[in-house]
Amino acid sequence: MNTRRVWSRIAATAALSLLSFPGIAPAAAEYESSEVMVPVRDGIKLHTLLLRPKGDERPLPILLQRTPYGVPARAQQSLIRGPLKPLADDGYLFAFQDIRGRFGSEGTFVLERPARDASDPKAVDETTDAYDTIDWLVKNVAGNNGRVGMWGVSYPGWLTVQALLDPHPALRAASPQAAPGDQFLCDDEHHNGAFRLSPVFQYLAVMGRAKEFTPFDYGRRDLYDWFRDLGPLSNVNARHFHGKVSGWNDLVEHPDYDRYWRERALPARLGRPRVPTLHVIGWWDQEDFSGPLRIYEAFEKHDRDGLNSLVAGPWNHGGWMRSDGDRLGSVTFGSPTARDFRDQVMAPWFARHLKDKDGPAVPEARVFRTGENAWRTFDHWPPR
Repeated sequence: MNTRRVWSRIAATAALSLLSFPGIAPAAAEYESSEVMVPVRDGIKLHTLLLRPKGDERPLPILLQRTPYGVPARAQQSLIRGPLKPLADDGYLFAFQDIRGRFGSEGTFVLERPARDASDPKAVDETTDAYDTIDWLVKNVAGNNGRVGMWGVSYPGWLTVQALLDPHPALRAASPQAAPGDQFLCDDEHHNGAFRLSPVFQYLAVMGRAKEFTPFDYGRRDLYDWFRDLGPLSNVNARHFHGKVSGWNDLVEHPDYDRYWRERALPARLGRPRVPTLHVIGWWDQEDFSGPLRIYEAFEKHDRDGLNSLVAGPWNHGGWMRSDGDRLGSVTFGSPTARDFRDQVMAPWFARHLKDKDGPAVPEARVFRTGENAWRTFDHWPPR
């Protein structure tokens, strides 16, 4: 495989927020951009891109995405003209933020940062950074209506769940999509405990060696042979990372399901949902199929207010945000399932909770049955 193509594929898969969406008409409104450094409680400042629809004087809600994958203005403008167009047409203030230690943000990046020590008032984690960011946005971004929604796919989906652990009062809707729940048992880094060497190495080679994306030169076309010739895992540091990629060091130093993994696993930390939450998964998600279901199930055990709901469609990892969803490879589904989700579910759901717009409530579970090529709704999942 061509190494340039490998780099492109890894970057595109990781950075769903950077994807262009060709062939889509521009949003009804043009957006103007600005960049701010948002201070959080320990003094670190987080780089945040703000997009505001030109000429729209209405009080608008803020849609926030926090990501480790960078927030260039051109890419985000493309995003709101593509998969986020139904939301952009309805009118929102968009905020895209580099998380701590990534791209334009200060601080040190920690892969899947664990929960802070709650007894230490100065301790920080992704939950406090999300809380402080939302607090700053509603107090400092002119023209907002005091409500914030969050969404994200994969790592940004995990960051969305982190915000739900101690949600800011202004956080009124959140959609974690393909969010990993337990990286040892079932998600990106391990499947049923089996370490996924190739995708993990390729991810950290791009993500872990600098604050920004860093292409890795494999020196050959065939990566099967490259990994076969790598030898023992110790050769990764001996030949390539030289002990400087902390995420890799942590993974190989914890080959068993020990405290390192347990304190990062989400399902056991989730209690009663306090914010309307829309979980999204793809039946053919090669990275995070189990995690979103386990997160949904953990919230559902305590959901006495009907805030927790699930959408499952015929998609691969993040496919609902980068295609029409009418097919997967040579398999066709008879309708643009991804576009229908964005138009008929995601956009109305955010409008209901952030703008008080009338419309049908999202059912407990909206599931695409591939044998029928049809959407079905359920009042319980799995069905009784």
